[in-house]
Amino acid sequence: MGSFFIRGFRTPDEAASAALGTLERQVMDFLWTRERESTVRDVYEAFRGSHAYTTLMTTLDRLYKKRLLVRRKEKRAFFYTVRLSREQLQHGLARGVLESLLGRDLDSARPVLSTLVETVGERDRALLLELERLVAEKRRQLREDGE
Repeated sequence: MGSFFIRGFRTPDEAASAALGTLERQVMDFLWTRERESTVRDVYEAFRGSHAYTTLMTTLDRLYKKRLLVRRKEKRAFFYTVRLSREQLQHGLARGVLESLLGRDLDSARPVLSTLVETVGERDRALLLELERLVAEKRRQLREDGE
């Protein structure tokens, strides 16, 4: 059977880029490297004035409204921290893509699952073994939860 590729589906990174504008992504990348709260001034200084202070203020507010940041107010300044790690965001995006592909029943999920196994197997035997290990681990967990 020949193979083909349908354009339009996005990787988690592509989905994140679509969900976030370029500047939003750059701000998130900066905040993910920080181990403390950041103010607009911190972000402005990190970007070395390449963006207007008010633009960065608006960007941080948008990221807060998208529930990607937590903020608290102290006097007149907002302090921002990331709500999710980069990995948690990618996991959520990948989960959303998979849930939409799997559909609601076994018949609609079967082609996706078989393609996943086939693609992983062709790419790397170690990945296929890891997939098998994860499935076994999930089965054990479900049995334990069911008891």
